[in-house]
Amino acid sequence: MKPSIPKGTRDFSPAEVARRKYIFDTIRNVFEKYGYQPIETPVMENLSTLTGKYGEEGDKLLFKVLNNGDFLAKADENALAEKNSTQLVASISKRGLRYDLTVPFARYVVMYQHELSFPFKRYQIQPVWRADRPQKGRYQEFYQCDADVVGSDALMYESELALIYDEVFQALGIPVVISINNRKLLHGIAEVAGIPGQMMDMTIALDKLDKIGWTGVHEEMAARGIPEAAAQKIAAILQSDGLEGIAAALIGSETGTKGVEELREVFRYLETCPPKHEVTLDLTLARGLNYYTGCIFEVKAKGVAMGSIGGGGRYDDLTGIFGMPGVSGVGISFGAERIYDVMVELDLFPAHNPNELQLLLMAFDEAAHLYAFRCLQFFRSRGITADLYPEPGKLKKQMKYANARQVPFVALVGETELQNGTLSLKNMESGTQELLEPEAVLERLKTARE
Repeated sequence: MKPSIPKGTRDFSPAEVARRKYIFDTIRNVFEKYGYQPIETPVMENLSTLTGKYGEEGDKLLFKVLNNGDFLAKADENALAEKNSTQLVASISKRGLRYDLTVPFARYVVMYQHELSFPFKRYQIQPVWRADRPQKGRYQEFYQCDADVVGSDALMYESELALIYDEVFQALGIPVVISINNRKLLHGIAEVAGIPGQMMDMTIALDKLDKIGWTGVHEEMAARGIPEAAAQKIAAILQSDGLEGIAAALIGSETGTKGVEELREVFRYLETCPPKHEVTLDLTLARGLNYYTGCIFEVKAKGVAMGSIGGGGRYDDLTGIFGMPGVSGVGISFGAERIYDVMVELDLFPAHNPNELQLLLMAFDEAAHLYAFRCLQFFRSRGITADLYPEPGKLKKQMKYANARQVPFVALVGETELQNGTLSLKNMESGTQELLEPEAVLERLKTARE
C-alpha cells in the first residue's frame, strides 16, 4: 500500500514545526500581554452544539463522526432506503469535529459560568476541521488562534482586538490591512433597500464579493430572490463616502444608525493609540457567520495573493442557545496556516531558529564517547541545544550527519581531548578549529547565538 494522507491535510518537517511554533509563540505572547487566559476544548463536540451556528454554508462543511460500534443498528431505515443523507445523519452520528473555536468557547462559558470571572478573556490555539475544497491557502485541517472577551458590551474591546492584530502582524513583519464593518450596518442596508427579511441572503452574497466580483454578487442576489431595484439600491449605498456617507444613507434605519454610532466609538478609541497598520472601514465586509451581531473584522496581507489571514466580530447572544441568554462577547481569530504560507512567500521567518541544534559532539572511541556524554549534559544544563553522535568511530560518517543537520558547531573528542579535559570546537561555516575547555566552548556558543 502506498502511504498517503487525507486531502486538505499536511505533514510538517522539524523545520516547518519550528517555524509554526514561532508563529504560535508570537501570537500567544501578545494574547497574554493583553490579559487573555488559555483554555482548551475537545476535538469533538456534540453535533447539536455545532449545527445551526454557522449558516447554511457552514453546516455543509461540518465533519460528522459515526457513532461507536454498529452505527447502522439504529439507523433511520426510511432515510437509508431513500438515500436521504441529511435525514440519515441524525440517526448514525451524534458528534462532529469542531468547525471553529468560538462555538465550543460559548458552550464552555455556559458549562463553567459559576467558576469564571466576567468579563472573561480567553485565548485558544487548537486545530479545527472544515470539509471545504482544498486549494491554495485553504485546508480541511488547520489551526486557529482565537482571543475572545465574553460578558461585556464595552466597545473598547473591539479597539483592543484591532490593536492585537496590529501588534502581532507587526511582530511577524507582515504588512496588512485590518478591515472593520458592523453587521448592524448590513441590517440597515437591507432595511433601506426594502428587504429586511432577506438580510442573510444579502450577506451571503456580499461575502462572496472577493471571489465572484460585483457581477457575480448581483447574480447571486437575483438567484436568492432579491429584487433588481433592491440590488441596485444596495450597490449605491455601499459606494457611500466613508462612515459619514453611510450614516446619511441609513438615516431611516434605527439599527443601521446604531451600527454607525458603534463604529464611531471604536475609531475614537483607536485614535488615542493609532495602530501601525491601516485600519479601514469596509462596507462590503460581510462575514456570513450567523452569530455576528455587531462589529466584524477581517485582515488581509498586502502584496500576496491570499485570502483573509484573520477575522472575527461581536456576538450579542451566542451563549443564549446553550441556556445563558443576554451575554455579549467579541473575538478574533488568526489563520495560522495562511499566515505561515504568507511568511514563506515573503521570506519573513528568522534565518536561524534558536531551538535548532547548536552543537554536535563526536567521539573517536568508546572512552572518548563516555567523556563526550558527560560534556553533553554540561552544555544542555546551561541552555545549549546539543547532541552526541550515538556511535564513536569514523569521522566522515559523523561529519555527513552534522552537515545534514546543518549544525553550526561540532566538538571533536579524541585521546588528547579526553586526557586534557578539553574539546576541539570546529566552526562548520568558517572551518576554523580551536582546542578549548568546555566553559570556553560554552562562551563561544553563547556569543554565536547572540
